[in-house]
Amino acid sequence: MSSSNINDTYFDGYYKHIWKAVIPAELTVKETDFIISYFNLTENAKVLDLMCGYGRHALALANKGINVTAVDNLQEYISEIQDEAAKANLPVNALLGDVCNFKTAQVFDLALCMGNSLNFFDAADTANILSTAAAALKKGGHLLINSWSVAEIVFKNFKPKGWDNIAGYKFLTDSKILFHPTRIETESIIIAADGATETKTAIDYIFSLNEIEKMLHTAGMRVKEFYSIPGKKKFTIGEPRLYIVAEKL
Repeated sequence: MSSSNINDTYFDGYYKHIWKAVIPAELTVKETDFIISYFNLTENAKVLDLMCGYGRHALALANKGINVTAVDNLQEYISEIQDEAAKANLPVNALLGDVCNFKTAQVFDLALCMGNSLNFFDAADTANILSTAAAALKKGGHLLINSWSVAEIVFKNFKPKGWDNIAGYKFLTDSKILFHPTRIETESIIIAADGATETKTAIDYIFSLNEIEKMLHTAGMRVKEFYSIPGKKKFTIGEPRLYIVAEKL
């Protein structure tokens, strides 16, 4: 296999396992418990999970009898959720689609944008996603956003170079903070177990809490709280993780 191309088989495995290795299962349990208790979700509740990934929250919530609509733009993620939901007969409707322009006639109690997924999008697309979430919520419904790439985290903790070994892949990363728009561009050299390599570039768009709050307000929502530990500890500058709770007006 060439040093510049890892084929789709490699990256099928990469996309399927990398986030599972990076995010511990116990975090999903804690986040799910918080979501259910804080937002008073019952078996009749409806949750919209935007950028659902491989469905760690969608499947966990559905296991509690909560109805979940899960949306992502990667077929592999959606197929995995559909397979898992079918095996366990879970109330999950997993949809392949463009989260920036997702439309639904359903009305939801809660929308989720978890796992730093909102930072994959520039300001215009982020505004569209927030408007999409707001449009799908009932009045008084809530949006929960999880990020580790807001300005108040990044500018205190930024590391330009890194090395890691995750799920059998070695990662060499070179990151830069750029402006107009403010973002982090990261070039990662991914090395598979047999020595094959692939270079990938990722972009995280960086917004301040003030910018996010303004976008939420424009979408018809208000921020209720910023947490670092959901429901337990309010966010302070430099903490590694942020949870934003917003309410539809």
